Amino acid sequence: MIAAPEIPTDFNLLQESETHFSSDTDFEDIEGKNQKQGKGKVCVIFVTLFFNMYVHAHLSVVDDWIESYKHDRDIALLDLINFFIQCSGCKGVVTAEMFRHMQNSEIIRKMTEEFDEDSGDYPLTMAGPQWKKFKSSFCEFIGVLVRQCQYSIIYDEYMMDTVISLLTGLSDSQVRAFRHTSTLAAMKLMTALVNVALNLSINMDNTFALAPFRDAIAEIRAICIEEIGIWMKMYSDAFLNDSYLKYVGWTMHDKQGEVRLKCLTALQGLYYNKELNSKLELFTSRFKDRIVSMTLDKEYDVAVQAIKLLTLVLQSSEEVLTAEDCENVYHLVYSAHRPVAVAAGEFLYKKLFSRRDPEEDGIMKRRGRQGPNANLVKTLVFFFLESELHEHAAYLVDSMWDCATELLKDWECMNSLLLEEPLSGEEALTDRQESALIEIMLCTIRQAAECHPPVGRGTGKRVLTAKEKKTQLDDRTRITELFAVALPQLLAKYSVDAEKVTNLLQLPQYFDLEIYTTGRLEKHLDALLRQIRNIVEKHTDTDVLEACSKTYHALCNEEFTIFNRVDISRSQLIDELADKFNRLLEDFLQEGEEPDEDDAYQVLSTLKRITAFHNAHDLSKWDLFACNYKLLKTGIENGDMPEQIVIHALQCAHYVILWQLAKITESTSTKEDLLRLKKQMRVFCQICQHYLTNVNTTVKEQAFTILCDILMIFSHQIMSGGRDMLEPLVYTPDSSLQSELLSFILDHVFIEQDDDSNSADGQQEDEASKIEALHKRRNLLAAFCKLIVYTVVEMNTAADIFKQYMKYYNDYGDIIKETMSKTRQIDKIQCAKTLILSLQQLFNEMIQENGYNFDRSSSTFSGIKELARRFALTFGLDQLKTREAIAMLHKDGIEFAFKEPNPQGESHPPLNLAFLDILSEFSSKLLRQDKRTVYVYLEKFMTFQMSLRREDVWLPKKSKPSTGKRKVVEGMQLALPEESSSSDSMWLSREQTLHTPVMMQTPQLTSTIMREPKRLRPEDSFMSVYPMQTEHHQTPLDYNTQVTWMLAQRQQEEARQQQERAAMSYVKLRTNLQHAIRRGTSLMEDDEEPIVEDVMMSSEGRIEDLNEGMDFDTMDIDLVRNIQK
Repeated sequence: MIAAPEIPTDFNLLQESETHFSSDTDFEDIEGKNQKQGKGKVCVIFVTLFFNMYVHAHLSVVDDWIESYKHDRDIALLDLINFFIQCSGCKGVVTAEMFRHMQNSEIIRKMTEEFDEDSGDYPLTMAGPQWKKFKSSFCEFIGVLVRQCQYSIIYDEYMMDTVISLLTGLSDSQVRAFRHTSTLAAMKLMTALVNVALNLSINMDNTFALAPFRDAIAEIRAICIEEIGIWMKMYSDAFLNDSYLKYVGWTMHDKQGEVRLKCLTALQGLYYNKELNSKLELFTSRFKDRIVSMTLDKEYDVAVQAIKLLTLVLQSSEEVLTAEDCENVYHLVYSAHRPVAVAAGEFLYKKLFSRRDPEEDGIMKRRGRQGPNANLVKTLVFFFLESELHEHAAYLVDSMWDCATELLKDWECMNSLLLEEPLSGEEALTDRQESALIEIMLCTIRQAAECHPPVGRGTGKRVLTAKEKKTQLDDRTRITELFAVALPQLLAKYSVDAEKVTNLLQLPQYFDLEIYTTGRLEKHLDALLRQIRNIVEKHTDTDVLEACSKTYHALCNEEFTIFNRVDISRSQLIDELADKFNRLLEDFLQEGEEPDEDDAYQVLSTLKRITAFHNAHDLSKWDLFACNYKLLKTGIENGDMPEQIVIHALQCAHYVILWQLAKITESTSTKEDLLRLKKQMRVFCQICQHYLTNVNTTVKEQAFTILCDILMIFSHQIMSGGRDMLEPLVYTPDSSLQSELLSFILDHVFIEQDDDSNSADGQQEDEASKIEALHKRRNLLAAFCKLIVYTVVEMNTAADIFKQYMKYYNDYGDIIKETMSKTRQIDKIQCAKTLILSLQQLFNEMIQENGYNFDRSSSTFSGIKELARRFALTFGLDQLKTREAIAMLHKDGIEFAFKEPNPQGESHPPLNLAFLDILSEFSSKLLRQDKRTVYVYLEKFMTFQMSLRREDVWLPKKSKPSTGKRKVVEGMQLALPEESSSSDSMWLSREQTLHTPVMMQTPQLTSTIMREPKRLRPEDSFMSVYPMQTEHHQTPLDYNTQVTWMLAQRQQEEARQQQERAAMSYVKLRTNLQHAIRRGTSLMEDDEEPIVEDVMMSSEGRIEDLNEGMDFDTMDIDLVRNIQK
C-alpha cells in the first residue's frame, strides 16, 4: 500500500460535512474486508491529491504507486481505479474480489447503486477554493502519472488497457459525475500520451471520442474539444485529419456558447502554425461560412474569437476569404461591444493597411504627404465613406486604436493632406473626402487626449497607468505644437464650410494652453482669434456658432496667461453683437411699419449669435432680458412674429435667468437682486405659458421645455443644501399652468407614429427621422414626469400619463414605469389614488364611446383589466408596506362603482358596477383581515330596495378563474382567505343608496387637476367623517388626531342599524339564498350561522366579530375602540 505523504500542519482541514468521507473511513483496508455498510474507503491518492496541491507531492505519490505496481499490479490498479471512482464523488469502493471476478460494466453498475446524487455536486463542480484547485491538481496528476510511466509500465498492455476500459465505461454512465470525471481523465490521459509522442496502437481514438462529443453536459463536450485541439496541435501527423476535424466542425453548431468557444480557440492554435495550413484546406472550405456567421454570435466572447480566427485564416491565405466574407467582418468595427470592435479593427488593419509596396521602402523616413502613411490615411477615408456610417468615426478610430496607433497618430500626414497641394500625378481629395478626413482627425486627437473610448463603449473612465499618462501628455504636446500653427490656416481655408469648421473649432479643447506662452506662439493665438471672429460674422448655423462659443470658453481659462488676450477679444465681439441687436430690434419693432424679410433675417442672425455665446458665457452686464422680453411680448400681441425669432428669444431669456441665478447662488446677493430675478422669472413663465398655445409646434415645444426646466430649478428643491435665502424665488405652478402642460403632453407625445409630422415634400419621414422624432417626444415626456416625481405638479396629473402605459408601452413604458415607482416612494396612498383614477378615466371614456350596455368581453374592457393587472404587479410582494395604499385604492374603486345610480330606480344595479371587475385585479394585494374590512365597506352600499329585487345579477356566479380558486359576482372577483375546508371565496357586490359618497369628477380630455369634487351634504359625505390627507404619508398614522377610512364604517353603520334590523325578517325568508352563499363563499371563519344573517346583524356585533382573532401588528384598525375614542 502507498504510504500517504505527511499533511502540512498549517493546512486548514475541511469540515466533515464538506468532504465525501467520514471519520471512520478505512484508509488502509485494501481488500475491503473491514468496510462497514454504507461507508467507503478513501483512496490515499485522493487524500494526497486533495490536501497537497503541489507537483512534488504528485511525483512522490506516482513514484510510490509505480513501485507498488511493480510489486503487485492488481493491488496498484485497484488503488488507481478507486482513485477515479472517489474523484467522481462516489462513496463506494471497488474491492479486490469485485476487481477479480466482475466485468467493468458490473463494477460501474454497483458503484452507481452506491452513488449518492442527492446534492448533485461532486469534486469537479463543488464550490470553494480547495475544490477549484482540486480540478487542476487532478489533471496535473494524470500528466505526471503518464510521464513517469512512459519508459516502462505503459507498454505492458495491461495498465493502460485496464484504465482506458474503465474510463470508457464510466464515460457512458448515466451518472453525470462519472461521465464528467472519466471524460476529463481520459482526455487528459490521451493528451499526456501525445505529449510523450508515443505511436499508440491502442484503438481508443474514435471509439472513446464519439460518445463524449454528444454528451448532454456542455462542460464534457467542451473538455473533448479542448483536448482534441491540443492533440492536433502537438501531434498533427496522427490527429490533424478529417476524422478529428469533423468533430470540431460539427461542434461549432453547439447550442452552448462555452463549447463553441472551445472550438474556435482550438482552431486558432492550428491556423496560427502556417505549416499546418495545407492540412486544413478541406476543413476551411467546408466550415468557413460557419466561422464567418459566428462573428455575429449572441455570445460576445464567441464572436470575438471567431473574428480572431478569421484574422489568422486571412494571414495564412488571403484567397480563402471572399470580399463578401470580409465585408461581414468590416462592419463590426462599429459594434457597441468594444472587444468585438477591436477584433474587427485588427482584421480590417491586416486586410487593408498592413501591406506595403516594396517601392515604398525608400520613403519610409519621409513625413507628411510624401510619407508612407499618406496612402493608408486615404484608404481609411475611403473605407469610412463607403461604410455609409458617417456619424460613427469615433467608433472606427477606437476599433483600430490598438493595432494602428502609429497610423492614427500621424497628424502631420493628415494636416499635410489638407493644406498642401497634391503632388504631380496625385489625385486631390474631394470635398466629401476632406470632410471625412477632418472628422477622423478630430476623433484621433480626442482619443489621444482623453485616453478613453467614445460614449457607448466601455464602462467609463479607467485609471491610467504612469506610462499611459506620460503618453497622454506627450500626445497633447504634439497636438498643440502642430495645430496651434496649422489651425488658423485650416480655418482660413475652410471658413465657408460649416461642417469642416465645426469640427476644426473643437481642436483647442485638447490643447495644452501653456505652450502658447512657453512656445512663443502668441501670434498664432491672435490669428486663431481673428479667424473665429470672421467665422462668427459669416455663419448663422447654430452648430458653428456654438463651436465658436465653446472655443472661446476653452481659451478663456484664468489659469493661463493668455486669458486677458482672449477675454478682450471676446468682450469686443459681444459688444458689437449687443449694439447691433439693439439697433436692429428698435427698427424691427417700430410702430406703424411692417418689418420686411431682410430686417427679420438680420434680427434672427444676430440673436442666434448672442444666444449661442450666452450658453457658455455670462453676458449679464449687457442686460439682454429687457430686449428679449420686448420681442416676445410683441409677438404675443401681434401674433405674427417669425417662429425662429421666438425660439431663440425664449432660449436667450432663459439663459439670462439661469446666469443670474448662478451669480446669486455663488456669491452674496442683496434683496434687490432676489426681487429682480423673481420678477423676471415670473414674467418669463407667463410669456412661456402664452406660447404653449402658439400655432407653431416648434415654438410650443421650446416653450414647454423651458417651462419644465424653470419649474424644476425654481421649485422647493432650490432651498436644499442650506440655501434658505433663496426661498423668495420658489415658484409653484397654478392649476391653469399644470393643466396646459398636461394638455401639451397629451396632444404632442401620446400620438401615433403615422400622425407625426411629415417631411417637406409630403412623404412620410424615413426611419432615422422617425427615431429622432420619438427621441424628442421621450424627452418631452421625461421632462414632465420629472415635475411629477419632484412634486412640482400635483401627483394626480399623472393619471393621464399612467393610463397610457399599455397603449404606448414600447415607446414610453420605461419612463412611465419609473414614474410610478418614484411616486410610490414619495406617497404610497396618493400614488394608489392616482392609479385608480387613471383606470376610472379609461372606464368613463369607454362608457362615452360604447354606452353602459357594453360587452365585457370586448378588447377595450379587457385592455383596462390588463392595465389594472399591470398596475397591481408594480406594488410588489410586501403587502405590509402597501397595505394602506391598497385599502385606499379599494375604497376609491368601490365608491366609483356605486357613484352613478341606475335611472330605473334604486333596486337596479348602479351604472358603473362593472368597474368592480377591474378593481378585482388588485384584490390579491389585500391582507387577509383587510379583505374582510373592505367587504364590510362594500356592504354598506346595499339598500333595502335592492334586497327586495335581488335578481340573478346579484347572485353569485361561477366563472372560469384566471388564477387560483375564485368565484365571480357581477364582475367583482376577489380571492379571500382560504378556509380550513379549502372552499372558494368571493365578494358580494351590492348597489348603493342615492346618498353614496362619490369620487372626484374625472376629466375626459385634459388634466385631472382642474375639476373640483362634487359637493355633498356633511351628513352624506364619507369625507366629512374622515378628511383624507393629501400630504406625504411617510410616517404611521397618529390615532389621536386621525383615523383611516376603514374606521369610518362604524359611524355610518350605526346610522343604518334600524334599517338593517327591519330588513332582518325579510332576509330570513330567503333560506335557499343564504345556504347558497354560505356554501360558495366562506367569508367568515368558524361561522356557525348563515352568512346573510352575519351580514345583516347589528353593526356593533358584526364589527366585533370582524375584529376578533385578527392580528393588527402593522396597522391598528380596531373599529369599535377607535370610534369610541
